[in-house]
Amino acid sequence: MTSLFFLVFLFSSLLTPNVDASPIYIEALSKSLLFFHGQRSGPLPTDQQFSWRASSGLSDGSSANVDLVGGYYTEGDNVKHNFPMAFTTTMLSWSTLEYGEQMGLELQNARVNIRWATDYLLKCATATPGKLYVGVGDPNADHKCWERPEDMDTPRTVYSVSPSNPGSDVAAETAAALAAASMVFREVDSQYSLLLLATAKNVMQFAIQYRGSYSDSLSSVCPFYCSYSGYKDELMWGAAWLLKATDDSNYKNFIQSLGGGDQTDIFNWDNNYAGAYVLLSQLALVNSDNTFDQYKLEAESFICKILPNTPSSSTSYTPGGLMYNYNLPQSNLQHVTAITLLLTTYAKYMKATQHTFNCGNSVNIVPDNLISLSKQQVDYILGENQAKMSNPGIGDGTEVIVPFGPI
Repeated sequence: MTSLFFLVFLFSSLLTPNVDASPIYIEALSKSLLFFHGQRSGPLPTDQQFSWRASSGLSDGSSANVDLVGGYYTEGDNVKHNFPMAFTTTMLSWSTLEYGEQMGLELQNARVNIRWATDYLLKCATATPGKLYVGVGDPNADHKCWERPEDMDTPRTVYSVSPSNPGSDVAAETAAALAAASMVFREVDSQYSLLLLATAKNVMQFAIQYRGSYSDSLSSVCPFYCSYSGYKDELMWGAAWLLKATDDSNYKNFIQSLGGGDQTDIFNWDNNYAGAYVLLSQLALVNSDNTFDQYKLEAESFICKILPNTPSSSTSYTPGGLMYNYNLPQSNLQHVTAITLLLTTYAKYMKATQHTFNCGNSVNIVPDNLISLSKQQVDYILGENQAKMSNPGIGDGTEVIVPFGPI
């Protein structure tokens, strides 16, 4: 979803009280939010800021006799993949919830971008009872024909999951997006917030009741957005967001019934475990609920794998200091910037409770360790690197960086 992950670390690393909001950070935030306008599908509003874009995808869903107009094109092509789009929406909402007060005038722009996604996801979740629509477009045909969405003539195939063809992963990811967004709008549009939350509950129940991976139900999603990690991580992630949005103990019980998760050193649209650990650790640290201590320990285990020079570190760094995941060579900035949000958010929870931890050695990890590493990653991407230039993202479209300069 283009600049989302760049936006995420801007919210986190650059808008924390310990880091000055320099002009370049403010400009990067503004342009990252603006970039969402370039990915819009559907009828464009009068305040659309890219004059070279026009309305597109206006008949999406018609082949299934439903209205699936709207949302975002997921990559540089014209396909709408709901799995990464929902993750993008969740992350944008999380960033806004944690750091919205420091965004100034850009907060409203963030809300607009979130709502553009959730309006579409609501359609996907409610158009047909017992069915969740999870994408529009033929990725194989689309990738062979590079053209503007306004001119596209490739099939607008509709994809869905159902009780007989389940998709717990994409359903729980959608539930997480709707639940997180419901909190963004709680104070500014209470009716919309309630609609998002009610729909999130229904979609999460669908994910829990009808277990299975959407990759098994829909072969066409591979190799583009396969659910390689299975669906347990999304179930934990979705339930964690619904627990945060509702404080309903049923979600707590469900999370605990899932047991432990992967000992992971990645976090992205496919593998949500680390995000769930950090989100749930807030309950252990800030809310002093020791029944969530397991997730605090899992979050710290993840962080120890990310930090350099710890006994359990499994993260590679380039000679210039950028995190590098050899398993994600075409989408490395997605990896870097998503992890940056987790580091700075966990640092925020630590600071609120004067919490520290260690990684199995004598070095005590304090919040500033996490913030410092995050800022280093951000500054590298913005140009403090060996090439002395900002890094345009490459890969699956979820981490593109907006180059600096006049638009």
